[in-house]
Amino acid sequence: MEGYQKYTRTYFMPPEKSTKWMEKEYVTKAPQWCSVDLRDGNQALVVPMNLEEKLEYFQILVELGFKEIEVGFPAASETEFTFLRTLIEQDLIPKDVTIQVLTQAREHIIRKTFESLKGAHKAVVHLYNSTSVAQREQVFRKSKEEIIEIAVRGAELLKQCSLETEGDFTFQYSPESFTGTEIEFALEICNRVLDVWQPTADNKVIINLPATVSLSMPHVYASQIEYMSNHLKYRENVIVSIHPHNDRGTGVADAELGMLAGADRVEGTLFGNGERTGNVDIVTLALNLFSHGVDPELHLENLPRVIEVYERMTKMNVHERHPYGGELVFTAFSGSHQDAIAKGMKWRETHAEDHWTVPYLLIDPADIGREYEGDIIRINSQSGKGGIAYVLKQTYGLDLPLQMRESFGYRVKNVSDHMNKELSTEEIYGIFKEEYINITKPIEFIQYTFGDESSAKVKVNMNIDGEATELTGAGNGTLDAISQMLQDKLQIQYSDLTYTEHALEVGSQSQAVSYVGISANNGEVFWGCGIDADIMTSSIKALVSAVNKLVISNR
Repeated sequence: MEGYQKYTRTYFMPPEKSTKWMEKEYVTKAPQWCSVDLRDGNQALVVPMNLEEKLEYFQILVELGFKEIEVGFPAASETEFTFLRTLIEQDLIPKDVTIQVLTQAREHIIRKTFESLKGAHKAVVHLYNSTSVAQREQVFRKSKEEIIEIAVRGAELLKQCSLETEGDFTFQYSPESFTGTEIEFALEICNRVLDVWQPTADNKVIINLPATVSLSMPHVYASQIEYMSNHLKYRENVIVSIHPHNDRGTGVADAELGMLAGADRVEGTLFGNGERTGNVDIVTLALNLFSHGVDPELHLENLPRVIEVYERMTKMNVHERHPYGGELVFTAFSGSHQDAIAKGMKWRETHAEDHWTVPYLLIDPADIGREYEGDIIRINSQSGKGGIAYVLKQTYGLDLPLQMRESFGYRVKNVSDHMNKELSTEEIYGIFKEEYINITKPIEFIQYTFGDESSAKVKVNMNIDGEATELTGAGNGTLDAISQMLQDKLQIQYSDLTYTEHALEVGSQSQAVSYVGISANNGEVFWGCGIDADIMTSSIKALVSAVNKLVISNR
């Protein structure tokens, strides 16, 4: 692909080895989460949210368990200012939730920001200025010392304004475009800001290290975070925060490795909404922790509702393959996958498993509000007999014999292939009903009666090609007697009758289900299914259904 020559690596590795994070196996606890949906997320929308939508979205974030929520850039516009004032004046911020506001390192913006915070019981004031080589040279055209002076002056103003404003304020500084900044310079500017703020155990500050543009592979970002974490002044009183973007599609990996490397806090959005390719997806990060047995400290038990609100508020869609939230992420169309999942679910029914180990399913879909029926196994021409049988059992309580599943599986796959579409559970059941259940042509079973108690004779009333007929037969039991009668009296030849039955597991518990398979002279097996309140009647209907399929095939 031509054009690659104009690109080069514009990130900076630490001046010393910073790879201790590689010794850790996984993240062992949830970070401090900060949602930036109402700032980063909102500013990235084609149509930003109005006041009412922002208020509803804020409430959803609170319900999800976020304790830190960035609510906007109040000095940037009247809309942002009004939203913050509404939250404060209508007392909509719970006491255990800290709001966060963003400000540039400019005096009039900082003062306007503190004006917007009057009456807030607790807030993070997030100061930033750009520090990267590209920003210094191309945008601001300032030296390193001039860039440091902007940050230091901003930090001093935050400290001054906080003393003039009633409230409990935490300071946060971001060297914006951190990933394109020389690592030693990023450290220097952060430490200069920290020298102004002088954090203590009772008054900690946040240093936020954003991958404003993702420039490197995730291990490089992790090494950068570890280096900063190891060399920041006042480290025991500094909360190291990360804010990964997703330009390279590695936002989640950057965040996870960043946490291994020492980050205490993560800023991100629901489903990764944000500028360009978006911010890191907090839903994915949280549920990745969940999948490792770590409490994410967020309430994602009803993910479909979260998606509904997100899509309605943002006018954006969660992709079908988006981790955890996508419509198809727990779905198997492949026959081998379906078979493994079905067997895994069956295993859980009969084994006292403490941990989730079902093949192909990272977590139990039910834990995040997803339904088994219609979610896990869906049927198209790629599906296998196990998956098709699983759908019938889960939705309709029909537990097909193993030999019957293959016959029905081919039939369903042929229909799906011919129609070139996925089949719904209703359509699958419709095929099964039409093909197997209580078939009445050319032979329609009406009723049976026993002969005298000392004999095994059975009298059967039926319609054959619409003509009422009464036949009698004898055998080793009722079903055998009727089977012999059909073969002898109607000259229908078959062998190897197989029979299974069970109570209907879904719906009326008074219903019995029977399955009968018979082999024609050429070895082809014909199956029938009978459903009735009486177990013997259901078995006869199953036999007659199988015989009807054999007769029809011979005509």
